[in-house]
Amino acid sequence: MIKKVTYLLLCTLICTVVNADEKIIRINNFSDPNAAYAIDMLRLALRHIEQPYRLEIGSQDLTQARVNEEVRIGGELDLAWTSVDAELESKVLPIRIPLFKGLLGYRILIINKHNQAKFDSVETLDDLRQFTFGQGRTWADAAILESNGFKVIKANKYPSLFYMVEGGRFDAFPRGVNEPFGELAQRPELELAVEKNLMIAYKMPFYFFVSKNNPELAQDIETGLNRAIANGSFDEAFLSAPAVKDVIEKANMKSRKVFYIDNPTLSKETPLDRKELWFDPKDLP
Repeated sequence: MIKKVTYLLLCTLICTVVNADEKIIRINNFSDPNAAYAIDMLRLALRHIEQPYRLEIGSQDLTQARVNEEVRIGGELDLAWTSVDAELESKVLPIRIPLFKGLLGYRILIINKHNQAKFDSVETLDDLRQFTFGQGRTWADAAILESNGFKVIKANKYPSLFYMVEGGRFDAFPRGVNEPFGELAQRPELELAVEKNLMIAYKMPFYFFVSKNNPELAQDIETGLNRAIANGSFDEAFLSAPAVKDVIEKANMKSRKVFYIDNPTLSKETPLDRKELWFDPKDLP
């Protein structure tokens, strides 16, 4: 009996030591089409480092701006994921490995399904600028489109944008090529479709962000992601992700008319010289 009690006490002590070494990462997952992929890539990174982490995943109805602020101040969240701009990078600490390999910089349009003919005659960038585009109020994409001469209508809540484009509040809702097919499948009651022929392209990294007061977490995640890139598991996870496979099967990227525009929001630290970090549709079979 004494030996059994001693054994149990020893196991409890060992577990306590292990748990004391474990760190927690608080994240939020609510109505975000990229959350499942981002969390999978976070878990991939954590599997490639020695420091044990445990995820605490909340489901609060928070805007992206609120999530970013909670991370910045070291409040209720430790980690955010979003497309980037220089202003955001000045407030929080970016982990400069594009989680979607820049895929989100290739944008196709969600439109009212009865309006395809309006887009069939587009030949030039100026033709495209005659349309109005919907975006989230705090999204970096809104500033990019505006800086390139597009008219942008903004909304506070992501779900509202689908109803707004259906109702004619704006002509098109640009989405990363990995996003619209799943989004429309979740909203079959709406009169929406993916526009068939056009694509807008610009460099748009999608990073993890942490508080500037938490550089150890940033370093751990960056180390894990770089190790996953080096051994091929990052690309394997990217290409096998349902959203990305959906793009390859449905978006027909090679056949679309592409309009390349500038992204003035990129910081000079963007790793444009690391070719292994970026997706190129010309590599598609």
